[in-house]
Amino acid sequence: MSKTKIKAKEASTEERIKEAARKLFTQKGFAATRTRDIADEAGINLALLNYYFRSKQKLFDIIMIENFRGLMGLMTGHFRDEQLTMEDKIAKMVGTYIDFISKNPDLPLFVLSELQGNPSAIAARINQEFMPARTQLFKELQESNREGKTALEPFHFVANLIGLTIFPFIARPILQRTTQTTDEQFAAFMQERRTLVPMWIRMMMKPPGK
Repeated sequence: MSKTKIKAKEASTEERIKEAARKLFTQKGFAATRTRDIADEAGINLALLNYYFRSKQKLFDIIMIENFRGLMGLMTGHFRDEQLTMEDKIAKMVGTYIDFISKNPDLPLFVLSELQGNPSAIAARINQEFMPARTQLFKELQESNREGKTALEPFHFVANLIGLTIFPFIARPILQRTTQTTDEQFAAFMQERRTLVPMWIRMMMKPPGK
């Protein structure tokens, strides 16, 4: 077998393992997921899993970092784009959150669950990946507040953004049952929020009397 084919096979095996681990971690959590479960889900033996990833912790770290790096990479790109106004950036942030979590619907609950079990370690990873976007975001918000264009502290901005975009996914089972909403209707509901949430946040940011 050529070196190219060997590398392709190894990459394919690694992706199968990561996909299996991602699925089980989000469904069962880190503590309840065994390496044997991951190997079975990936269709390989346990020895092969250990060959590619020395421990469950290392595999978990890789998956967590990949998830947040994908999301935060998009966020950082939005806030470093000097051609975008603050309103444009808010709209893009909301759309990015909704699109990303729609494709990874179990991720918010998974992160909350892991934060309860190991808050310091998970929070440190999140902070590391979010740092570039957060620094740029806070700088722009504080400058806008000083100039009198807006009147919303960064903490409240982030809390509102997360609450309005991510909470519906976390509360989805309750929301769908209390409103008798189908999966299709919920998806349409979240797409509507791509327009509504930026509008609501802009209203919250307006200085008094403006």
